[in-house]
Amino acid sequence: MDKDRIAGSAEDFAGKVESTVGDMAGDAKAQAEGRAREAAGTVQNLYGQAKDAARDATDTAVSYAKDAIEHSGDTIRSGQQTVAKTVQENPLGALLVAAGIGFALALLMTRPPRRPPPRWRYYG
Repeated sequence: MDKDRIAGSAEDFAGKVESTVGDMAGDAKAQAEGRAREAAGTVQNLYGQAKDAARDATDTAVSYAKDAIEHSGDTIRSGQQTVAKTVQENPLGALLVAAGIGFALALLMTRPPRRPPPRWRYYG
């Protein structure tokens, strides 16, 4: 829990007490100061909550990144083994897939560039 959340909650509570005392005493100035203090405490509490959420999100992202780095070699090896096994079991299918990918890449690389649309000019 962030210190801003604690301070904000305390400020919010103090503002409510001051506002209530102002209500009972009929003092409009104390009432307004209490409401302003309460609003400032609420804002500070929300700021602390945002900081906590950002810290939690950062910790989670770091944890996921560490796990990905630790297990990346296993994942790559597993994928390579799966591809090798599939190619060994079905060499014709693998050859057709590779040929299709090569054909698609060749089409993309030899395609003429797009021309911009003609511009209409008004000579009037």
